[in-house]
Amino acid sequence: MTFDAWSVFLAAAVLLCLSPGANNLMALTNGLRYGVAASLVAVGGRIAAFAVMIAIAAVGLGAVLAASELAFQVIKWAGVAYLVYLGVKALRAGGGVSFGGEAPEKTSSLGELARKEFLVAAGNPKAILIFTAIFPQFLVPGEPALPQFAVMGATFLVGEVFAALVYVVSGKCFAPLLRDRASWMNRITGGLLLAAAGLLAGASRRA
Repeated sequence: MTFDAWSVFLAAAVLLCLSPGANNLMALTNGLRYGVAASLVAVGGRIAAFAVMIAIAAVGLGAVLAASELAFQVIKWAGVAYLVYLGVKALRAGGGVSFGGEAPEKTSSLGELARKEFLVAAGNPKAILIFTAIFPQFLVPGEPALPQFAVMGATFLVGEVFAALVYVVSGKCFAPLLRDRASWMNRITGGLLLAAAGLLAGASRRA
């Protein structure tokens, strides 16, 4: 694809990646609770999920999902259920978290954090619809599609890493302010996760 087309796509991708969402909220919370290093490692779960979705869209199966109401609804409600689970868990956690450490809490391994990032990303059918509906708009007619998808996919994933870094560092910066307010952070986190579940539950295929 041409540099001009890629530049326009880059701007759109950065805006999409930086927009508030369940994964970015999770990165913010992880940065506050577990520190920058552990939280950025956990972001690998999100990147893995999005990489799979981009590959599916690139080979054309994304169009099948976009056209299948049943597939959309199954993935959507699985995502809603998982967000509700995380939200209720946060609300019930009370003040049992620590802030400001660079290592993850004993009860949350790096693998567990990455698994949560993966499941939240994979449980949002809107993501694959973005890859299916938006990516093709930047394809250069007459040129092979797969290499262009590869370039756009790599660009988007780098944008996701950048967005995660912004949210993780923001969470880390707020840690000193919330060191003694863990219960409030859990309530805010739980409420936002439940709100995200509500937004996803109300999402339509055309939104």
